[in-house]
Amino acid sequence: MGGDRITLVIITCDRREQLLETLAQVTALPDAAPIVLVDNASSDGTADAVAAAYPQVELIRADRNLGSLARNVAVRRIDTPYVAFCDDDTRWQPGALTRAVTLLDRHPGLASVTGRCLVEPELAEDPLTPELRASPVRGPKWLPGPALLGVMAGLSAFRVSAFRQVGGFSSRMWLGGEEELLALDLAARGWWMCWVEDMVIHHAPSRVRNARRRRQLGIRNTLWTLWLRRPLRSVLRRSLVVLRSAPADRATLKAVLEALRGLPWVLRERQVVPVSVELGLMRLEAQQRRSSARRYVG
Repeated sequence: MGGDRITLVIITCDRREQLLETLAQVTALPDAAPIVLVDNASSDGTADAVAAAYPQVELIRADRNLGSLARNVAVRRIDTPYVAFCDDDTRWQPGALTRAVTLLDRHPGLASVTGRCLVEPELAEDPLTPELRASPVRGPKWLPGPALLGVMAGLSAFRVSAFRQVGGFSSRMWLGGEEELLALDLAARGWWMCWVEDMVIHHAPSRVRNARRRRQLGIRNTLWTLWLRRPLRSVLRRSLVVLRSAPADRATLKAVLEALRGLPWVLRERQVVPVSVELGLMRLEAQQRRSSARRYVG
């Protein structure tokens, strides 16, 4: 099931060996789906290796690192009603794609489903999982799992029509917490997102990453999302919380300066979410303050 209902989209950059391991796993799934892979201008021979080993994968060779926008590029190529996003270090498990299709078919008001993440090699739950399971966001009774106002792209499947309606991932964010703005824009248009216990994805965190730059981008993008979509009172309160929770170092300073440089376009494009969405975000704040999984580290 799924070949004509869902496409698996993978983005990668300079992680050839890990990507090849991921492709070996996802192409062997009993419910394997067509794959579109965007190589973000890797310098380690990733694209050539994929072309040689997996000719059935539709390969897009980007001429620069597009970050999360590579997913938008891939979605333009697909003609299935649903898309599952996969990073080069996340691996959808047997039955997960079928489960996503079943739920999205059954619930036309559902924009996305996010699965349960188990971290390799011990297969312990990702630290964020208990928070998703206990989400305080109030949703309709028909939702097949806890309602969400944020998603993790590499663990989620989307209704393509909903994804396209909000324009996919923002060209401003590039990478690092880029999902938050997408989720708020979906919610603002009346779409629902939920977490699903029995849709399982494994994560084998890559060591090939610039943790400090990712933290910097995460802080910048969080501030931009706040300034773009939250009412002024929440902007002031939450911006202070973000800054207090970040390390007092040069990376944080650079993140704040980057965010401030974006203020002209932020103010031009600012569009506050509906009251119902803002109430859901406020319900999340106590959980976020207690969270051990939402710390700016690296």
